[in-house]
Amino acid sequence: MTVHQVLSREDRLSAARAALAAKPDGVIENVAREHGVAARDVLAMLPPGEAVAAPAEAFEAIWTEVTGWGEILFIVNTPDIVLECHGALVPGTAGHGWFNVHGDSPIGGHIKASNCREICFVDRMFHGRRSLSIQFFNEAGEAMFKIFVRRDKERALIADQIPRFEALRARYA
Repeated sequence: MTVHQVLSREDRLSAARAALAAKPDGVIENVAREHGVAARDVLAMLPPGEAVAAPAEAFEAIWTEVTGWGEILFIVNTPDIVLECHGALVPGTAGHGWFNVHGDSPIGGHIKASNCREICFVDRMFHGRRSLSIQFFNEAGEAMFKIFVRRDKERALIADQIPRFEALRARYA
């Protein structure tokens, strides 16, 4: 039996809250895994305004909006891999139970969009720098994938993507 199985959900959430308070710019998934809670639970612990929720029904509209942003950073974070891919999002189409993404970009494939339960616009410090992302969560509260505002060679956020992120987030705030 693991420590997570012995502790109550409230105790695990409390421990995650304390860990996040001790390192507020840490990796959300790491805090979640270390304390046996979902990543979405940890995002809910952020200060007001740092994580703005949008309904899952906005999946395709949000995806379509981001196709006009230029190159972004697409991340899938599992216990076994953090996969990072730079590229432009291309339009997707629904078919055969999947959201299908094909085009002139390294970002492509098939997403089970019907598994998306919530989308969060996250604006927070990460390792001492402002980070802007759109995170798509499944029913278990785990991130299916994340779309980040990209950084330039000096590691600054791409200036023209910031107002696009903020305007899109404002639609759901």
